[in-house]
Amino acid sequence: MAPSALPRNGFKQNHRPESNIATIDVGGQLFQTTKQTLTLAGPDSLLSKISDSAAPHLPPPFIDRDPELFSILLSLLRTGNLPSKAKALDLHDLISESQFYGIETLMIDSISNPSHFDAFNLEKSLTLPLNGRDSPSVIATTPFGSVHVAHGSKITSFDWSLRKKATILTEFSAVDSMLAASTELAAVGATDFSGLQIVDLGTGSVRETLSWENVTRSGSTVQAIGSSQESLFVSFESSRRNSNSIMIYDLNTMCPVNEIGHYEIFGAQINSALPATKLKWVPGYNLLMASGSHSGPSGVCGNIKFWDIRSGNVAWEVHEKVDCFSDLTVSEELSAMFKIGVNSGEVFYADLRSLSLGVEQPWVCLGDKRKMVSGKKEGVGCRIESHGSQVYCSKGGVLELWSEVAVGSRKSSGGGSEARHFRKNVMGRMKDMGGSRITNLTFGGNKMFMTRKDQQYVEVWQNSARGY
Repeated sequence: MAPSALPRNGFKQNHRPESNIATIDVGGQLFQTTKQTLTLAGPDSLLSKISDSAAPHLPPPFIDRDPELFSILLSLLRTGNLPSKAKALDLHDLISESQFYGIETLMIDSISNPSHFDAFNLEKSLTLPLNGRDSPSVIATTPFGSVHVAHGSKITSFDWSLRKKATILTEFSAVDSMLAASTELAAVGATDFSGLQIVDLGTGSVRETLSWENVTRSGSTVQAIGSSQESLFVSFESSRRNSNSIMIYDLNTMCPVNEIGHYEIFGAQINSALPATKLKWVPGYNLLMASGSHSGPSGVCGNIKFWDIRSGNVAWEVHEKVDCFSDLTVSEELSAMFKIGVNSGEVFYADLRSLSLGVEQPWVCLGDKRKMVSGKKEGVGCRIESHGSQVYCSKGGVLELWSEVAVGSRKSSGGGSEARHFRKNVMGRMKDMGGSRITNLTFGGNKMFMTRKDQQYVEVWQNSARGY
């Protein structure tokens, strides 16, 4: 009798294809998932290593950790989001557990992702208390929501979860400019202290001091700081206040790369040589916006310059004489520049396309034009910042949100470009607004951070529907 062939169902085969299922014993509780899910933790994580070593003929690997916390993190791996039941657990415990498994970056991406920022659903969720009696002078944030707050001679840092807090002392009597170079380092300067310091926020030590060599060989104080992905921009003014410049440094090595906007004021018109007190990189145009203003007997005047940092030339320039800016920002998403008039307190916009056409007066008022001749300086102390496709303007203790709206037809404005339409909303619930004047406004992760005059804390605004 001829030997029987193997059954077509293959049950008598000795070779067994490798299983895609991984079983893990966490604290005495078994969990099953696919190896592909575990590899989403990243090649250096504990779970990825377990995936590589898991085999059906071996007992499941044992991890002596909390199974309830692991089940939350496993859901995070499967979906990219924390499940709703995570709200019943302490966030600090989840973060510590994610660090053990090597997946903290997934936690950050789920809880503090900038793409989750929702301008129309922000509300005040908590306050971050500061030690001492000094009010915040400046705030710096990282893309995923770590925040550093300068108050008096101190800098207090909160991690991305806003749970951990550390405070260091600096050499400054007060910090006027600060930029977060990373979660551990900050570029710090003041208008009454020579040099820009790169400060270790963990130890308080000064890693490096950057200075500008001016003609008079006097000290160089910091007027403003900005950055791009590759460069650090610093606006310096000599201690004698007769010269100023913008230095460009490599952000990784802190070595000087270029110098632009160098002005000596011996016998020159001060209006044409104002030091930049605000710097903002506009990546889509590869230009650096630098603005500065001066108050004199004839009123407030200012300059806004867009620098090509490679050639060192000014691409666009706007001279401010009538209702000069009290504060200024640029929105690449809206392709426009926005200001608060120092006299009127109203919001204006200038389409960046009109600047490229050489329009002498590009500003369009979004508010009441009649306030421009009132004689009062309504815009003093107001702040304006752009984030995404919205513009945020503080007036006293109230925060306005300006958004562009589409209309059926557009008419041409005076500069030849199409007129644009913006609408205003007052932010927050009634109980969240009012009070002291808003002094700082910035954004990080999916949150907005705000400080007020004479208050020793930072307000955190976010979309409460996201839980943490």
